Amino acid sequence: MQSSEFVYVSARYIAGVDEVGRGPLVGDVVTAAVILDPDQPIVGLADSKKLSEKKRNALYLEILEKAAAWSVGRASPAEIDELNILHATMLAMQRAVAGLSIAPDYVYIDGNRCPQMPCPAEPVVKGDSKVAEISAASIIAKVTRDREMQVLHDAHPEYGFDKHKGYPTPAHLALLKIHGPLPEYRRSFRPVRELLDT
Repeated sequence: MQSSEFVYVSARYIAGVDEVGRGPLVGDVVTAAVILDPDQPIVGLADSKKLSEKKRNALYLEILEKAAAWSVGRASPAEIDELNILHATMLAMQRAVAGLSIAPDYVYIDGNRCPQMPCPAEPVVKGDSKVAEISAASIIAKVTRDREMQVLHDAHPEYGFDKHKGYPTPAHLALLKIHGPLPEYRRSFRPVRELLDT
């Protein structure tokens, strides 16, 4: 997978951006931005969801070591409730790019929407399978969020966050009804909102 087929020749620093956590009922939506170093290629980059946890964790460490720059951005449950999940995701993407130690010349965003960026940018549908920089960003974002869900699980094991990662699975919804929402839950998401309204 090469990003060069997408890249304008004049772009020296290309960032890829992806998000994890739009669908869960709990926790931040997490984004990452990555600028790869062409002199330090990383073999095996792919959509983070298609990698085993072991492979994802190994690539995560390799990206941190070899990337020219990387950054994580996020939006909190309170911001998601205030802005809605789409706008909160766009904000988190902007934060990830703003946090890069190198200012990119061009940005590729996974998906079909593009937030306002400080340089030219374009969305790429299924970009995490097409653009190496987006694949790297998807791995950073997913490992980061999964680890945060593990921390939440350690504090509140009765919710099973280590299994469902906050997504509204039948098991999660059943546990949520038993135990009620924690402060980390997104109040505007329907299963949580309906519980709070009862």
